[in-house]
Amino acid sequence: MARVYDNWERLVRATLKREQLRTSGQGHERAPSGIAGAVPSSLGKVSNIDLILQAADEIQPEDANVSRILCEQAYSMAQNLDPTSDGRGVLQFKTGLMSVIKQKLARRDGGQIDRNRDIEYLWEFYQRYKRRHHLEDIQREEDRMRESGTFSANIGDYKEMKKTIAILRALIEVMELLSKDADPHGVGRQITEELRRIKSSDTALSRELTAYNIVPLGAPSITNAIGIFPEIRGAMSAIRYTEQFPRLPAKVEISGQRDADMFDLLEFVFGFQKDNVRNQRENVVLTIANAQSRLGIPAQADPKIDEKAINEVFLKVLDNYIKWCKYLRIRLVWNSLQAINRDRKLFLVSLYFLIWGEAANVRFLPECICYIFHHMAKELDAILDHGEAIPAASCTIENDSVSFLDQIVYPIYETLAAEAARNNNGKAAHSAWRNYDDFNEYFWSPACFDLSWPMRRDSAFLLKPKKWKRTGKSTFVEHRTFLHLYRSFHRLWIFLALMFQGLAIIAFNDGKINSDTVKSVLSIGPAFAIMNFIESSLDVLLMFGAYTTARGMVISRLVIRFFWFGASSVAVTYIYLKVLQERNDKSNDSFYFRIYILVLGVYAALRLVLALLLKFPACHKLSEMSDQSFFQFFKWIYEERYFVGRGLYERMSDYLRSVLFWVVIFTCKFLFTYFLQIKPLVKPTRIIVDLPAMQYAWHDLVSKNNKNVLTIASLWAPVVAIYLMDIHIWYTLLSAIIGGVMGARSRLGEIRSIEMVHKRFESFPEAFVKNLVSQSQKRRFPSNSEPSQDSQVLNKTNATIFSPFWNEIIKSLREEDFISNREKDLLSIPSNTGSLRLVQWPLFLLSSKILLAIDLALDCKDTQADLWSRVCRDEYMAYAVQECYYSIEKILYSLVEGEGRLWVERIYREINNSIMEGSLVVTLNLAKLPAVLRKFTALTGLLIRPETDVLAKGAAKAVFDVYEAVTHDLLSPDLREQLDTWSLLAKARNEGRLFSRIKWPSDPETKDLVKRLYLLLTVKDSAANIPKNLEARRRLEFFTNSLFMDIPSAKPVSEMVPFSVFTPYYSETVLYSSSELRVENEDGISVLFYLQKIFPDEWDNFLERIGRDQSTGDAELQENSSDALELRFWVSYRGQTLARTVRGMMYYRKALMLQSYLERRSLGVDDYSQVDAFSSQGFESSLESRAQADLKFTYVVSCQIYGQQKQRRAPEAADISLLLQRNEALRVAYIHVEETAAAEGKILKEFYSKLVKADIRGTDQEIYSIKLPGDPKLGEGKPENQNHAIVFTRGEAVQTIDMNQDNYLEEAMKMRNLLEEFHKNHGLRPPSILGVREHVFTGSVSSLAWFMSNQETSFVTLAQRVLAFPLKVRMHYGHPDVFDRIFHITRGGISKSSRVINISEDIFAGFNSTLRQGNITHHEYIQVGKGRDVGLNQIALFEGKVAGGNGEQVLSRDVYRLGQLLDFFRMFSFFYTTVGYYVCTMMTVLIVYIFLYGRAYLAFSGLDRAIAKEAEISGNTALDAVLNAQFLVQIGIFTAVPMIVGFILEMGLLKAVFSFITMQLQLCSVFFTFSLGTRTHYFGRTILHGGAKYRATGRGFVVRHIKFADNYRLYSRSHFVKALEVALLLIVYIAYGYADGGAVSYILLTLSSWFLVISWLFAPYIFNPSGFEWQKTVEDFDDWTSWLLYKGGVGVKGENSWESWWDEEQMHIQTLRGRILETILSLRFFFFQYGIVYKLNLTGKDTSLAIYGFSWVVLITIVMIFKVFTLSHKKSAKFQLFMRFTQGVTSMGLVAVIVLLVIFTRLSIADLFASILAIIPTGWAIICLAITWKSIVRSLGLWDSVREFARMYDAGMGMLIFAPIAFLSWFPFISTFQSRLLFNQAFSRGLEISLILAGNKANVDV
Repeated sequence: MARVYDNWERLVRATLKREQLRTSGQGHERAPSGIAGAVPSSLGKVSNIDLILQAADEIQPEDANVSRILCEQAYSMAQNLDPTSDGRGVLQFKTGLMSVIKQKLARRDGGQIDRNRDIEYLWEFYQRYKRRHHLEDIQREEDRMRESGTFSANIGDYKEMKKTIAILRALIEVMELLSKDADPHGVGRQITEELRRIKSSDTALSRELTAYNIVPLGAPSITNAIGIFPEIRGAMSAIRYTEQFPRLPAKVEISGQRDADMFDLLEFVFGFQKDNVRNQRENVVLTIANAQSRLGIPAQADPKIDEKAINEVFLKVLDNYIKWCKYLRIRLVWNSLQAINRDRKLFLVSLYFLIWGEAANVRFLPECICYIFHHMAKELDAILDHGEAIPAASCTIENDSVSFLDQIVYPIYETLAAEAARNNNGKAAHSAWRNYDDFNEYFWSPACFDLSWPMRRDSAFLLKPKKWKRTGKSTFVEHRTFLHLYRSFHRLWIFLALMFQGLAIIAFNDGKINSDTVKSVLSIGPAFAIMNFIESSLDVLLMFGAYTTARGMVISRLVIRFFWFGASSVAVTYIYLKVLQERNDKSNDSFYFRIYILVLGVYAALRLVLALLLKFPACHKLSEMSDQSFFQFFKWIYEERYFVGRGLYERMSDYLRSVLFWVVIFTCKFLFTYFLQIKPLVKPTRIIVDLPAMQYAWHDLVSKNNKNVLTIASLWAPVVAIYLMDIHIWYTLLSAIIGGVMGARSRLGEIRSIEMVHKRFESFPEAFVKNLVSQSQKRRFPSNSEPSQDSQVLNKTNATIFSPFWNEIIKSLREEDFISNREKDLLSIPSNTGSLRLVQWPLFLLSSKILLAIDLALDCKDTQADLWSRVCRDEYMAYAVQECYYSIEKILYSLVEGEGRLWVERIYREINNSIMEGSLVVTLNLAKLPAVLRKFTALTGLLIRPETDVLAKGAAKAVFDVYEAVTHDLLSPDLREQLDTWSLLAKARNEGRLFSRIKWPSDPETKDLVKRLYLLLTVKDSAANIPKNLEARRRLEFFTNSLFMDIPSAKPVSEMVPFSVFTPYYSETVLYSSSELRVENEDGISVLFYLQKIFPDEWDNFLERIGRDQSTGDAELQENSSDALELRFWVSYRGQTLARTVRGMMYYRKALMLQSYLERRSLGVDDYSQVDAFSSQGFESSLESRAQADLKFTYVVSCQIYGQQKQRRAPEAADISLLLQRNEALRVAYIHVEETAAAEGKILKEFYSKLVKADIRGTDQEIYSIKLPGDPKLGEGKPENQNHAIVFTRGEAVQTIDMNQDNYLEEAMKMRNLLEEFHKNHGLRPPSILGVREHVFTGSVSSLAWFMSNQETSFVTLAQRVLAFPLKVRMHYGHPDVFDRIFHITRGGISKSSRVINISEDIFAGFNSTLRQGNITHHEYIQVGKGRDVGLNQIALFEGKVAGGNGEQVLSRDVYRLGQLLDFFRMFSFFYTTVGYYVCTMMTVLIVYIFLYGRAYLAFSGLDRAIAKEAEISGNTALDAVLNAQFLVQIGIFTAVPMIVGFILEMGLLKAVFSFITMQLQLCSVFFTFSLGTRTHYFGRTILHGGAKYRATGRGFVVRHIKFADNYRLYSRSHFVKALEVALLLIVYIAYGYADGGAVSYILLTLSSWFLVISWLFAPYIFNPSGFEWQKTVEDFDDWTSWLLYKGGVGVKGENSWESWWDEEQMHIQTLRGRILETILSLRFFFFQYGIVYKLNLTGKDTSLAIYGFSWVVLITIVMIFKVFTLSHKKSAKFQLFMRFTQGVTSMGLVAVIVLLVIFTRLSIADLFASILAIIPTGWAIICLAITWKSIVRSLGLWDSVREFARMYDAGMGMLIFAPIAFLSWFPFISTFQSRLLFNQAFSRGLEISLILAGNKANVDV
C-alpha cells in the first residue's frame, strides 16, 4: 500500500510541476489540467470546486497559505457532497486533492498552522487583492459602459479583468462558507456585510463569470461588446415579459441579472430544462436580431424590432408545420397571420424551438414535432388567455412537477429505442423493425390524432415490439432485393425494353417500314402493359410487412392498380394476338386491328394527359387546382400522394433544358444500338435459327431441339447487357462537354498559371472591390475627384481598399509556411494611402524592372517618346519607373532642409519641364543613370536601418554623393553650369552646410517608402518564381480567377446571412504527438521524415518562421517546448487532423473580423481615431469586430466521446482542450454519461448533451448541459452525433464540414457572397442547399492519391456543375455544402440516421431536401480543402463504404419516391448519377462474365466451330462494339473524360495532355479497373446480403508496407476469386474455343478480360510500398504461412488466424433468401466439369450422361485420397504406423493407376491438366454450397473436412499470386521503379538514402 501511495505522490508532484511550467509559459504539451481539471462531473455540476481550485493555483505563487485554505475548503465541499465517494472518479479526486494539500503543508517547513485564524487571514488577503487589482475601477468602468454603451479598454485588459473577478468570486464563496463559524462581532460581521453589499449591487463580481455562449443574456458582460448592438438590444426587448402576459407565480426564480421574458413562462408551463431554455433564448434572440439587421439596423435609443422581421422568422420556422396542417386538412393553432400579434408569434416560435431543442432523437421525426407543437401551442394559447400562469396538463407529473422531457419525449424515445434494439446491431432485416421514417410517417395521416393528447401510452404509435412479433412498418418496407431497382425506376426499364423491342423488330424487318412492320412494332403495347403489371405486382409483394399497419388508402391503391394492370395486360395481349391472327390469315378484315389501335390510343392518351398534368411544369398547377373527384381518383392511381414528394417540378425553361439534354443522349444511344449492336446480329441470328440439327460435343439438354436457343442467347446476351449500360457512357460524354462549356462560360480557368496572375494583377483591385467589398465600405471613400483624374483616383482608391485584404492573405500564406519571409515582402502590396500619386504594386511584379529599364535607357538612340514607348510595352516596368521617380523625390524632400530642399525642387522642376517638352534624352545623360542609382541604393541601404550617429554621418555623405552624381554626371552641361553658379547653393556648399545634416525618416509612410525603394532597386528575382510553392500558386490562381466570376455582391457584415460551421468528430487524430512524429516504420521512415521530403520548401519556411537555421535537427526542436509544439502543429496541418480543420474554419471568423473592422460600423466600442482609416492593423483585437463576427459566425465541433476521453485522460482530450484555448470562438459539444449506483448493484446511466468553451484560464467552461432521454446512439453514429449537437448551432445557414477538411482565408472572405445565394433566383424555389467546390489537398502524397484526387475533383466540379444545372438533380454528397439551417432543422435535420439503411447519411439529406421541395445549387467561385484516402487499402475501404451505402439506397423509400415522382427526364438524370452509376459499374463486370460464359458454352458444346463455318459471325461488328465499349469503361477511359475536360478547362490543353499521359504511365488504368471490382463486389453483396457498414479507412500518411496476408484477407473474395474465375474461363476459351482469326482474334476479343484479371490479382501489390523488396517479400511469405496454418479459436481475430478470418467471411450469409441466392450463384461452377469431361481424349466422342456421372466418381475418389493424406495424426495416434502404410500404398497405387491409364487408354497428359481444370471450380462450388448450408454440413460431421479443403484452396490461390511477386522481387530495380511509380521523386530519393544510411534495417533486424 505504501508503494501505491508513493506512486500517487510522485504523480501529483509531476502534475504540479507541469502546471507550474505551463503557467510560466514553458509547457505546451498538454492543455491545463492539474487537480482542478480532474474534478468529477458529479461534483462539478453542483458546486464551484473547480473554480476554487483554479483560484488556488493562481494564488499559490502569491500566497501559499491562502492557496492551502482554498484547497482544504474544496476538499470539505467534496466530502459533504459525496461522503461515501460513490460518484465516478470521486475517490481518486479526493485522494489526489488530499495529496496536494499535504504537499502545501510540507512546504511550510514544519511551522504550526492555526486554522482558527484562516478566516481572518483570508479576509485580509481578500481586501489586499481588491485594492491591488482596482476592483472599484472595474465597477466604475462597468457602470460607464452600461450608461453610455461604449468601451474604452483593450482586449488584454478585459482578459485580466475576467481573471481577477474569477479569483475574487472564489474567495467570496470560501469566505461565505467559513464565516458561519467566525466571530459574529468581528470578521464574521465584516464578511456578512460585504456579502450583502455584493448581492444587492449589480456588480461584475456577481455576474461577470456567468457562463454564456455568444450573447451574455443572463449577465451582461463588460468584456463582450455584443450586448450593445442595437439589433441585439431590440431582440432582447422583443421577448421581454410584459403586463399583458399571465402572472408568473412568486416561486418562479429568474436566473441571472436579467428581466423576466417569454422563456420563463414557457419553462414554468411546460417544464423545459433550464439549459435548453437558456440555449434557445439565445438562439431566438440571435435569429430575430439577424433578421432585423437585414432589414436595417434600428437607430432609435430604445431599439425596436420591425414587424416584418418577426413575420419572416415566424413563417420560416413554422413553414413545415403550416404545410403539415394543410396536408392533413386541419386548422392551424391561429386563425390567420393578421389575427395574432407579434408577442403571440414570438411565443409560438420560442415554443417550437424549445420543443425541438429538447426532443433529442425525436428531432428525426419532424412531423411528430409538428404534432407535439400543435397540441402544446393550443395549451399555450389557453394559458395566455388567462391571467395566471399554470402548468400544462400534458407535462405534469404525478407529484405536480412539470417535465417536458419525462412526459412527452421519453415515451417516444423509449419506443424508438425498443425498435432500434430489434435491429440486432444492424444485422436484422429492415422489415423486422420500425426505423425513424416509419415512426415519422405515422403523422402523415389524420389517423395520427388517435394518439390523442396527452398521448395515450397504449396507442399503436407507442406500441413496443414484442419478442417474436413485428410491430409493422408504415407505408414502405425495405426488403433486401434487386427487384427494388425495377420497382423504383420501372419507367426507365420499360422505356429501354420497348425501345430495344422496337429497334429489333425494325432491324429484323430489314429496316422496311410497312404495315406488317407497324403491326409488329405495336407489340410494344402488350409489353408495356405486362411490364406495368409486373411493377404493380412488385408493389403488392414488397409491401409485405406493412399490411397490418398501413393506411387503408395505401392498400386500396395497391389492390386497384394490381387488378387494373392485370386486366389491361390480359385484354391488350388478347387483342394483339387477334391482330396477329388477322395478319397471318391475310384477311382483309382489320376489325381487331382497329379495336387495338383504339384501345392503345385511349390508354396512351390517358397516360399522356396524366403525365402532362402531374409532371409537366406548365400544367402542374392546373392539376393541383382541380377538385374533381373523378380526376383526383385517376391522379391518385397514377401517382401516390405523400406528405413529401409533392410538387417535384421545375421551371419550364429548366425542364426543357433537361429534355434537350436527354434527347441528344437518346439519339446517340439508339443510333449506336441500331447500327452497331442490333443490325449486325440479325443475319447471324437468322442463320443460326435455320441451321439443321448439329452434332453437339456434349450431352445437350436445352438447345438441341429448340433452334439453338442457348447459342442465340450467348450471342445476344452481351449486346443486351451493354445496351442497358451504355447510356451511362453517353451521359458521361455529354455531361463532360456541357460541363466544360459551362465552366468556360463561368470563366473558370482564365487564370491558370502564376504568369497569368502577374499579367492581370492590375485588374484585381477593381474586381475585388466590385465583388467582395460591401457598399458601406465603398461609401467611406471620397468620390469628388476631378473628371480628368477619375480613372487614376479610382484605381488608387481600389488599390487602397484591396491592399489590407491582399496583405492578410499573403500573411496567412506565410503563417502556413507556404512562402518565405522574403516572398511575403515581395508579394505584399503597399497600403496606397500615402501622398504618392500613383498605385504602388507588389514588388514581385516590379522586381528587376528598374534594371531592365536602365538597360533600355542605355541602349536608347531615339527620342524620349520612343524610349517611353518601349518602357510601356511592359506596363509594370512603366509603373516601376514612375514609382522610383516619385519616391526618390519624396524621400529626398523629407531628408533635407533649406538649400538642399531647394536643390531637390529645382532638379525635379527642370526634369519635369524637359519631360513635358519631350527633351529628356537631351537634359539627362542616360549613360550615367546606373551610377546615380548605385549612389541612391547605398543611401536607402543606410536609411532602412535604425538611426545612429555613425549612420547619420554616413547618410549625409551618401546624400552629398547623390548630389554630386546628379549635378555633375547626370545633368546636361547647360543645366550643370546653372546649378554650379546658383549662388544660394554655392554659398551653402562652400560653407559646408549643404547636406551636412539630414532628417532621419521617422513617420511610417516615409519608412515604408524607403524600404520599398531599396527593394525595388535591389531585388533581382524573377517574378515567374514567386511564389515558388505550388500550393501557394494554386490558391492565388484560384482566388484571383474567382474575382472575375459571377458572384453575388457582398452585404456589410452587419447585414449578411449568419451561419454556423458544424464538424462531427469521434476519435480521429486531433494533433500528432511528438512521439508519433518520430516513430519509424520498418524502413526507418518517420512521419516527419516523410513530410520533410514531400514538402521540402515548406519545411525550410517553417524553420525560418520559428527563427531556426535550416540545419536544425529534429532533436534540437524537441528541446524547446514552444518549438516542439509548433512542430506538432506543422505536421498536423499537413495531415487530415482536427487541428487542420479547426484552423481552416476559424478563418471565417478572421475574415469577418477583418471585413467588419474595415467597414467601421462605429458603435462606440472601438476608438478608430488613432487608426489609419484604411489599415487593418489591430483588427484581431477590436472588440466590435470580434463581437460582430460572433454575431454572424459560430463553430461547433461535435466531439461525441470527449467526456469519456477526458475521464480516461486520453491525449485527444488534451489536444481538443488546447484547440479550445487557441480559438476562443470554438465550441465543443459532447455526450456526457453520468453513472449512479442503483439497487441490486445496477448502474443507472444518464446522458447529457453538453457544450463547452475555454474560459479565461484555458480550462473547459460548461455553457449548456441538456439532459437526454437516454443513449442518443440509436441509429448510425455520425448523424446521431450531429443531431445531439445541432441544437447549439446558430444562424440561418449551417456548413457541414468533415473532420478531414481545410479552409483558406482568401476563400473565407467570399463566404458572405456565397450566403447571398440563398436570396438569389435559382428557379421556382429558393435554394435549400448551396453546393460548394472542393479541392483535394492529398493529391501530392502518392500516385494513388493523385488518381483519387483527380477523380474526386472532376466529380465535385464538372459533374456537380451539370447535376445542379441543367439537370437539377444535384444531391448532398457529403461536405462542404451549406444548408439552409431553419429549413432543415424543421424537416428532420441535416442527415438521416436509421441503422444501416442510412449508412450514407449525407446523400439522404439531399434526398430529403429535394422531396420536401428544396432546391440544391452548386457554386464554384469558392472552394474548401478536402482530404482523401491515399493508400489502396484506404481507397478500397472507402469505395466499399460508398458502394455499400448505394446498395442500401436502392432499398430505401427516398430513392423509390424520387424514382416514382420525378418527371421522366429528371428521373433518368437521378438514376444515372446515384444508384444507376453503381448498377452500370456492376454491368460492366457482368458483361465480361456474360461474354466469357457464352464463349465457354459455344466452346464446350462444339458449336462455335460448326457455326463459324456456316455463318461467319465470329468477330462480328456487334461483339466488337460491345467489348470495346466495355473495355473503355473498365480501364476508366470514360471516367477520365470529365477529368480530362476539367484539366483542359483549368490547366490548359498541354498540361491536360501531359497529366493524362503521366497518369497512364503510373498505371491509373490498373487502379480504375481494380476500383471497378471493389464497387461491384460491395454494391452487389449489400443488395444480396446486406452488411453495409461504416468502414474506418484511416487518414494517416501511407508510408507503411502492407503485408501480403493483409492484402489477401481484404481482397480475396472481392477480387482474387473473381479474377481467377475469369482466368479459368479464358483458359477454357483458348483451349477449346474456335477463333476465326486465330491468335490475333483471340487476343483482341480477350484483351480486356486478361487486363481485368491481372489488375484484380496484382494491383494491391503493385501499389503497395516496398511491395517488391526481397526482404519484405520473404517476411510476407513467413507471415502469410503462419496466418494460414494458425488454428482459430475463441477470441482469436481474423488477422491472426485463417480459420477465424474464414468464419468472419461467412457472416454475411444470414437469411434463407440469401442462402438460396448463394446456392443459385454457386451452381455456375459445375459448368466447367460438365463441359471439360466431354472434351477429354479419354471420352472420345461419347456424349452420354454416364460420362459426367463417372467424373463424379473420380472426384469423390480424389476427395477420399485427400482425406487419407490430411487425416490428423492426433486423431489416429494409436494407428500411426497403419496410417503411414496406408498413405504409402495409396501414393504408389495412385501413380500406378495414372501410368496404366496413360499407357493402355486414350488418357493423355493434356487430359490430366484438363481434369485439374475441371475439378478446381467444382471443388470451389462444393465449398461455397457447404458454407451456404453450414448448419446442415456441420450436422453431417463434414465441416472440418470442408474447412481443410477451403484452406487448401486459399493456399493455392495465395501461391498463385505470390509466385510472380517473389520472382520480380529478385530484381532490385523493380523495387526502385515501384517507389518512383508510387511517390514523387523527392520522397523516392529520400527513401533510398534513408535505407542506405540505416544499413537496411530490415536485414539487420533479421
